[in-house]
Amino acid sequence: MSVLEAKHVRKVFKEEKNETLALDDVNFTVENGEFVLLVGPSGCGKSTMLRIIAGLEHATSGEVIFEGKPITQPNPKISMVFQLFGLLPWKTAEENVEVPLEILGFQKKERAEAAKSYLKMVHLEGFENTYPHDLSGGMKQRVGIARALALKPDILLMDEPFSSLDELTAKTLRDLTLSIWRKKDEPPDSILMVSHNVEEAVYIADRVIVMSGRPGHVVGDVKIDIPRPRSEHIRDPIYFHFVDEVMEMLNVGSEKR
Repeated sequence: MSVLEAKHVRKVFKEEKNETLALDDVNFTVENGEFVLLVGPSGCGKSTMLRIIAGLEHATSGEVIFEGKPITQPNPKISMVFQLFGLLPWKTAEENVEVPLEILGFQKKERAEAAKSYLKMVHLEGFENTYPHDLSGGMKQRVGIARALALKPDILLMDEPFSSLDELTAKTLRDLTLSIWRKKDEPPDSILMVSHNVEEAVYIADRVIVMSGRPGHVVGDVKIDIPRPRSEHIRDPIYFHFVDEVMEMLNVGSEKR
């Protein structure tokens, strides 16, 4: 069953007399319980697509259906982790996690308890009162993940969340994200993540949706049929078969720019 469906999504950006077609007839689904990766060349509209799903942008035409209803505004059941963390520098880690809960009207005690719980989930217990300038990049992103999870979303959106981190930290956070997603008694049920890293996509995803160059549209949908945990299979030929398949689609899509 689809929890999310993009239907003929088109996005045009207008600036004075100029128009830029960013997305053109984008169609895909995310099924309940899936971890889906959206990959494509730089500038193809991946992040724009995520912002439309989050209700932060509006499609010029077409629509995104979430749990049977069109998305017209931000929905607390859809939360997002940003590439550059998006933390408020004047708030502590705990206070940053509390921000969306405060907006939704949760009481202080409930917000604090939730923030502590989710910071512990991302292995940041003891850093509740630390400000962002004293946190490493990986720790900042853990706070961002905790903040998104505190809403207990049905679907988690992640916009290139590990691209600004060193590879060791990125791998640690990939595995942490996977372990959180696989806890079926805890939200989120589904994750949609944007990435430009094909090996990362094959390592993480149930399916990889491949987009063309701008204007972005879907040129491939690859089911990654590799047993989990994938760390045991990343040197297997089948792993590189999927990497090559996705790369070939990306190359063909880029040629159409």
